[in-house]
Amino acid sequence: MLTRAAVLTAFDAPMAIHEVELDDPGPGEVLVRVKASGVCGSDLKALLGKSPVVSRLPYVLGHESAGIVESVGPGVTTVAPGDHVIIAMNGPCGACPRCGAGDFHLCTGPARLTAIMGGPPRMRLDGAEVRRFIGIGSFAEHALVADAMCVKIPPHAPFAAMALLACGVITGVGAVLNVARVRPGSSVLVVGCGGVGLNVIQGAVLAGATTIIAADVAEAKLKLAARFGATHTVPADALPADVDYAFDATGAPGVLARAFAATRPGGTTVMVGSPPRGVPLELDPGLLFASRRLLGTQGGDAVPRRDLPMLVDQYLLGRLDLDGLISAQVPLEELDTALTHLQHGSLARTVITL
Repeated sequence: MLTRAAVLTAFDAPMAIHEVELDDPGPGEVLVRVKASGVCGSDLKALLGKSPVVSRLPYVLGHESAGIVESVGPGVTTVAPGDHVIIAMNGPCGACPRCGAGDFHLCTGPARLTAIMGGPPRMRLDGAEVRRFIGIGSFAEHALVADAMCVKIPPHAPFAAMALLACGVITGVGAVLNVARVRPGSSVLVVGCGGVGLNVIQGAVLAGATTIIAADVAEAKLKLAARFGATHTVPADALPADVDYAFDATGAPGVLARAFAATRPGGTTVMVGSPPRGVPLELDPGLLFASRRLLGTQGGDAVPRRDLPMLVDQYLLGRLDLDGLISAQVPLEELDTALTHLQHGSLARTVITL
């Protein structure tokens, strides 16, 4: 079939919208009509040539998305045409050693690894292969994805809000619930109050933390943090001490070490933001002797078919604010403008709607 997509053909350059050829779904695949796709920092890194998985162009970016199933390939029984779905960032195979151990977010199945590197060759522009970011490529009218990545949602749930669950929300909330496992009544420090950091704050609220301290360099982001549940806000250069849990949502060099030093003996720090590759981490090793823990995460260590329905329920019950995360909704033709806003940190989250 033919469909429209924003294609990245050169790093740090505008993306043009092209008509591309997309294969019909094969065994275990689902064709989704994309209705909404969030503009995420990972997309921006890929655009700027700083993503470890985007090297050979052309590419269709976009991975935080929701839509309607148009057709399914042989063997697909979990979704059917007409179903409304979130497209998850990962689709665990359920059969590899990591999945067998319950570590679904670390799936090493061949389909998952292929998806990370752009997916099988299913899209073409003028006869040349076009890769799709994380095997999705949702800055397009259609996405062809593995059935394990499709999570059904209620038909009355708004697509723009549901799209955000796929990456920014599940990463932030998952870091709290799945990785740190924050206990009720505890104190939490969140450094960096962008799209993911705000969802770390929301996750801390869901976990029952009673002291939630937000830190950022931007006053506007601190005001947003208070709206999303922070009980205290501080400048990023004035971190408190002796918190139970600390989360670095910035990925900026040096911030993780400062967040780690802010925890009490026995405290836990989680690296949520993605730091530059090859930059060494300098920690005072003496802090480790006090049983402090330093943890990493990818995508909130989420299991999509377990965690995404829970987050949908929290949203529909009014316990998770997704609408407030959306700064703007724009058509695919304004994608480059949305990425520029993201680069300058002027908006919380822009959603492409189709």
